[in-house]
Amino acid sequence: MTKNDDNEGSDISLRVLVTSGPTREYFDPVRFLSNGSSGKMGAAIAIALIEFGFEPVVVSGVVDVSYPVGATVYFVETTREMLDKCLEIWGGCVGVIGAAAPCDYRPKNFSLQKIAKSEFGDGLFIELEQTEDVLGALGGLKRVDQWSVGFALETGSGRSNAMAKLRKKNCDFIVLNSPESINNDSANLQVFNTHNELIATLTGTKTDIAKKLIQSIKGISIP
Repeated sequence: MTKNDDNEGSDISLRVLVTSGPTREYFDPVRFLSNGSSGKMGAAIAIALIEFGFEPVVVSGVVDVSYPVGATVYFVETTREMLDKCLEIWGGCVGVIGAAAPCDYRPKNFSLQKIAKSEFGDGLFIELEQTEDVLGALGGLKRVDQWSVGFALETGSGRSNAMAKLRKKNCDFIVLNSPESINNDSANLQVFNTHNELIATLTGTKTDIAKKLIQSIKGISIP
């Protein structure tokens, strides 16, 4: 964890939870499932929030990016750890921006010993089970004074899938992006509200996009 361990006296109306980066799901002590999420978008959002006078509280998977001074940062590995830390923080925040890419599945069984390559034979077969829905769990606990922004990484147009995620996770806004944004310094995003209305198309560097994202939703949800 970095900076601001103690948030006593913080104004809840200024504290925004940001999830960032990937999670890891291990199937033996050294091997895991994960994805290419870099944390660049989460870091850019944290920077933008600070510029707008907010206090970002970042829950991040393992990443190489640096989060800004002024953000409280907690590092986790697994999806369960990310959920537990977010649940601990959520009640003291006004909103959440879910820019993380938690693994959707984890190995159903974990080997206490490293699986030797010789044991693979013609291939290694791993039975998977679903992980926890971090943003969905937060959405289920959302108070009337809290707001939620989700990210939906989809192939193709993806709009219908993004709107389905918005409803399932009880978000106020959903940000549609594509695999091209993974570990990239720039992106092309679309922001939709609960009425399935496109309220913003954001293109450029993630630093610029993060500022525009906060601006595009703050008139409705951020004081």
